[in-house]
Order: sequence, then structure tokens, then C-alpha cells
Amino acid sequence: MSEFYKQSINTLQGQELNLSELEGKVVLIVNTASQCGLTPQYEGLQALHEQYSDQGLVIIGCPCNQFGEQEPGSEKEIEGGCLINYGVSFTMSEKVDVNGKNSHPLFVYLRKQLPGVLGSRIKWNFTKFLIGKDGQPIKRFAPTTKPQAIEAHIKKSLA
Repeated sequence: MSEFYKQSINTLQGQELNLSELEGKVVLIVNTASQCGLTPQYEGLQALHEQYSDQGLVIIGCPCNQFGEQEPGSEKEIEGGCLINYGVSFTMSEKVDVNGKNSHPLFVYLRKQLPGVLGSRIKWNFTKFLIGKDGQPIKRFAPTTKPQAIEAHIKKSLA
């Protein structure tokens, strides 16, 4: 079993999501923030979710307040903002740290598997990690990479 499937994360509603439940699916994990210049990417992520979820794509947004304190709200405020402002219906996790000693274990794993420009650190909000159907990390995308720009990678992974 892939190390990815040994991970778990709590949803924004406080329920544990064992990633082993996603075996056979293509997963896109994104660290998010609701008060960032990149926040409009929620629209593109939601569009990908609507287009490809029936084909096996799962998107998990992971709110993080480590970059410019751009996710200061409570879980309820985050949930309301994502739904009201962007119509988000994909899975959102609890607020997590993605860098440093308090990093969520999922992000420790992802950073190690797919290092970026800053080595294993995550540069900013909306860094994206694409995981294949077999649980193997495929590619890391920069914060400024728009969701539409990774659609071809998603389609190839779903095929």
C-alpha cells in the first residue's frame, strides 16, 4: 500500500478522512487561503471538481494560515466563505500547517515526495499536489499555476 493511503486528515466538519478510502481515485491536494490574491482559484478548482469528480477526481482543499495570515477565520467562517463566495462543494480539511515543526503529516509526506523551488518547503497558498490512482505523487504545481492549466495532467491521470 502506498504511503499516501496510510495518511488521514480531518475535514472542516471534524470528521476523519482516511486517504485509503480514496484508493483508485486521482487526488488533487491544495493548501488554500480565503484572503489571498490567489483565492479566486477556488472557482477553477470547483470547475475541475464538477467536470471530473464523476470520473474519479477528488479535490481536497487544506486551509492554511501560515502565509501572510490569509486564513485567519474559524472552521465555520472558512466553510461559509468557500460556499458563499465560490460555491465550493469539494472536500475541505481542517486548518493545517504545511511547513515547520507543526506541519500536518500529510504535508510532511507530500513535501518529501515532491520537493519544489524552495526544496521541501511550500512557497505559498495554493500549492497543488497531484496524486495518481495508485497513491503515488505525480506532480507538484506552483501557487500561481491556475487550475485550468493542470487539467491535461488530471485527464491523463484519470485515463
